[in-house]
Amino acid sequence: MSDPEEVLDYWLGDVGPEGWYAGGVLLDTEIRDRFADLWSAAARGGLDHWIDGAGPALAYIVLTDQFPRNMWRGQAAAFDTDTLARAAAARAIEAGWDLQAPEPDRQFFYLPFEHSEHLPDQDRSVALFAERMPETGAENLLHARAHRDIIARFGRFPFRNAALGRTDTPEEAALLAAGGYGAVVEALRV
Repeated sequence: MSDPEEVLDYWLGDVGPEGWYAGGVLLDTEIRDRFADLWSAAARGGLDHWIDGAGPALAYIVLTDQFPRNMWRGQAAAFDTDTLARAAAARAIEAGWDLQAPEPDRQFFYLPFEHSEHLPDQDRSVALFAERMPETGAENLLHARAHRDIIARFGRFPFRNAALGRTDTPEEAALLAAGGYGAVVEALRV
């Protein structure tokens, strides 16, 4: 079974900033093949001991927040461990472990809040990016604001509706038809 260092070496090193948001079938398959069993162990509570220090906690958050979005893209399972990731991130931030990570790696402590469909988590995400990533966080802050705006407007992410078996409201359908998330980001960019 993998350890926290293997997760971090892979995500921060092998995939790196160029690949973090690129996605694609090859990356998704590679992550699923290498880490699906480890993710399942975390989902069952078998890796809670990782949340005990900056590095292991960061690995746990990547495993429970980032990897499922790749492994289970377009499926409800992509969001199954979001609650675990948020709890780990909250603990890490309270302990100050996030500030031990360099930018841009630090963003992964804050993304679980950005991925939440609860407005207070969204507000927290925006504040964390604004306050704790001054050097490299401008683009992250833009995306945090876009996520928050969508939750403030709809109370959920319309682009998850299909995966979660939810029906789009007419307003959500209009947003998706007008460019969805990308359109929200571009409107905030001006």
